[in-house]
Amino acid sequence: MSYKTLKDFDLRGKTVLLRADLNVPVQDGAVTDTTRIDRILPTITYLREQGAKTLILCHYGRPKGQVKPELSLEFLCPVLAKQWDVPVSFAADTVGPQAKALADNLAEGEFGLLENVRFHAEEEQNDPAFAKQLADLADIFVNDAFSAAHRAHASTEAITNYLPTCAGLSMEAELNALNEALEAPERPVLAIVGGAKVSTKLSVLNNLVQKVDYLVLGGGMSNTFTYASGTDVGLSLCEKDMADEAKAIMAKAKEHGCEIILPKDVCIVSELKEGADHEYVDRTAIPADKEAVDAGPAAAEYVAEVLQKCKTVLWNGPLGVFEISPFDFGTNTVAKTVADLTKDGKVVSVAGGGDTVSALENAGVASDFTYISTAGGAFLEWLEGKTLPGVAALESNKKAA
Repeated sequence: MSYKTLKDFDLRGKTVLLRADLNVPVQDGAVTDTTRIDRILPTITYLREQGAKTLILCHYGRPKGQVKPELSLEFLCPVLAKQWDVPVSFAADTVGPQAKALADNLAEGEFGLLENVRFHAEEEQNDPAFAKQLADLADIFVNDAFSAAHRAHASTEAITNYLPTCAGLSMEAELNALNEALEAPERPVLAIVGGAKVSTKLSVLNNLVQKVDYLVLGGGMSNTFTYASGTDVGLSLCEKDMADEAKAIMAKAKEHGCEIILPKDVCIVSELKEGADHEYVDRTAIPADKEAVDAGPAAAEYVAEVLQKCKTVLWNGPLGVFEISPFDFGTNTVAKTVADLTKDGKVVSVAGGGDTVSALENAGVASDFTYISTAGGAFLEWLEGKTLPGVAALESNKKAA
């Protein structure tokens, strides 16, 4: 990948338009998780130290092009100020006189937050005229929102036609980690893909079997593959109508030399609830009146053996119903193995998408992986091998500073 970074520009005295992802979870008016805010602190610190005048541009919720006061970003200013230890002023619009006044009043090293960009319908339409209005506020555009990179929106794609553009430090770290994990990895590569349904990850699986050496399947989708292999799975979550697609993926894996690893044993229950009675059986011996809800100890042990041979690990999705104890055993056990190998410098581990971050936090190892992506849709589309418009725009931008 070839794109400019923050360090390619002289930022002092320049007005920077920073596209960030501050779409944080909120409950009763309070931010419950500041991970996305904290992730871009290195970029904020660098811009301040370099004397840039920074306008922050982001979306929040799904206002669908309408001004909805409950989705205003003004409440974020004190939160950002606290987390970043810098004052953050606010403009009640994304473009127009209020936005321009905020831009004009910023001094070097200061920050201003623009109103929710999705209050304007032109944002999601990738409207060139709206992108030009945004661009007119600044000298340089910095995209530090990988999680929005799969959208061809005015604030991620069209704007790069009007301003010199670069990746922020968080975006740069994400792209480097993803490239190291799948595009130019050290081999062997093992991917872990879990979750409920094969149907939601068909493209991911079809892409991965062409690129990795081992593919570990868990969760409900492993039941579908077990069923497609000719074994009954009792009352387990299973997409029987996806059996042909599963067979096709297994055939493609064989063609490309990728070993698909299904759980050797599974945890079965009569009723899925906290502390339910459970036992472990071979995945080919699930009783007709039971359901598989987790990978078992033999499964975790075999994956651990294979991991000893690997140099790169990619993880998307849990191996069982990790939200309910003790059916987080499979996910937790394998996650701790990956974390230990990472800490020992034996593997590069990259994880992200869906419930993955929550599952690894539940296992207590999220901080031990090489890189954890907080992006959902963008991470999955990258796993599918798709071109992300926001990343492609970074690579194609040719405007000089």
